Amino acid sequence: MKTRIRLSVAAAILAIPVVLIAQEPKAANWTTRHSIQAAGQTVEYEATVGSIILRDTAEKPIGELYFTAYFRTNAPNRPLRPVVFSYNGGPGSASFWLHMGIMGPRRVRTPLVGQQAPPPYEIVDNAFTILDVADIVMIDPIGTGFSRPLGTARGADFWGLDEDAASLTQFIRRFLSRYQRWNSPRYLLGESYGTTRSAVLAGHLQRANIDLNGIVLVSSVLQFNTLQFPPGDDLPYILNFPSYAVTSEYLGRLPGGKRADLKAFMQEVEDWSLTEYATALLAAGTLDPARRRQVIQKMHQYTGLDPAFLDRADLRVTAPQYEAELLRDKGLVVGRLDARFTGPAGDLLSPTPSHDPQSTAISSAYTSAFNQYVRAELGYDGDREYVPSGGTPGWRWQRSGPGVPFGFASPNVAPDLAMAIRRNPKLEVLLINGLYDLATPYFAASWTMDRMGLPPDLRDNIAREDFAAGHMMYVEEPLLPQWREALTRFIARTSKR
Repeated sequence: MKTRIRLSVAAAILAIPVVLIAQEPKAANWTTRHSIQAAGQTVEYEATVGSIILRDTAEKPIGELYFTAYFRTNAPNRPLRPVVFSYNGGPGSASFWLHMGIMGPRRVRTPLVGQQAPPPYEIVDNAFTILDVADIVMIDPIGTGFSRPLGTARGADFWGLDEDAASLTQFIRRFLSRYQRWNSPRYLLGESYGTTRSAVLAGHLQRANIDLNGIVLVSSVLQFNTLQFPPGDDLPYILNFPSYAVTSEYLGRLPGGKRADLKAFMQEVEDWSLTEYATALLAAGTLDPARRRQVIQKMHQYTGLDPAFLDRADLRVTAPQYEAELLRDKGLVVGRLDARFTGPAGDLLSPTPSHDPQSTAISSAYTSAFNQYVRAELGYDGDREYVPSGGTPGWRWQRSGPGVPFGFASPNVAPDLAMAIRRNPKLEVLLINGLYDLATPYFAASWTMDRMGLPPDLRDNIAREDFAAGHMMYVEEPLLPQWREALTRFIARTSKR
């Protein structure tokens, strides 16, 4: 009888519907303490690998966004120290490039312009970090690093110009609250697409009543039609040509040999590109044959490209074509991210390069070094693997609003940055260019900044620093002092009012 009762009770219990309560996600946190020598002093700091839970308007968790933050602990007025929020680009790239190249207190050594030696890679103290003057927060957007969507959210919910900026706005707001840094001078530092992100993010932050002291644009692209080569658009050819010229000069391909004054040569080519070359391209099929021959000869003098090739190209050479053609006679291709890097061509008949020699030269070093560093030195022991590139399929480039009559256009976020400066006239921008960068050409970036429609009194809010380097100017050790000097000077000027 007792047995039957127990069975009946058990059966009744099993018949009750089970309601599973989703466990509330907890923010991650791994904190360690360290010290290094920087700027002739001992810098003690706390390193935190952590995450912030992103939420929708109903406070339901939608994402876990990871970061690595460095806080100097032996400095006065810690709550008022500047904070630099930094990230790479892609879109879809994690922040380990800037992190292990220059921003973090530890970096991977890549002393050569060319293929790096195989592992083990050397991780050393970064004497050129800006941690002595500002705290640093390296951010991995959703879909990169350890960051991920939560609940019913999908990665695609975060992958778009404004969607991405909205998620980082929430991250920064929650970060300032968690670490009580609401009154700290605030900076954004992004590389490549990270500069696009910064322009959009600045506006989103302003709408959340969060002003910035400064924005650092590293290898900038705000106006995307300046680096695309669609049929019928001559602008990218005009703005990319000076980069071809300085690259050919560096690689010793100019008919007249190396130039004694690189700055004067750059100015000469830039002026010619905006005048005679631009006029010739706009004339198109109506260009006088004799004038066409003169333009081809000038292009040959400035780049070393074969006049017959320039004639077949109809005076218009895309960046991939240039990278494949310049050293074809030597069986080499030129690097896209850093034209100082060259590598074996593979298919000598291909009109475009088979690979980017700069990317293949350093990617293993940066990926390996960060994965070792975050686990062995920063104490991360979670079960997630670090995603260096999230891919972000289906990224939404489209934006609605004025100037987009058909609902789509090549992205141009320069107006976003201009509006942010108008709304906050104290906001200053530091544009950092790599002269040998064929991915985001220096002249195209500067041309965009000069044409943002700012009134004369606000144009001086933008400063420019050129590096004799490529897209990632920190991969070459001799240039690290220039980086540190440029950033510390910028932060000092803009953080004290």
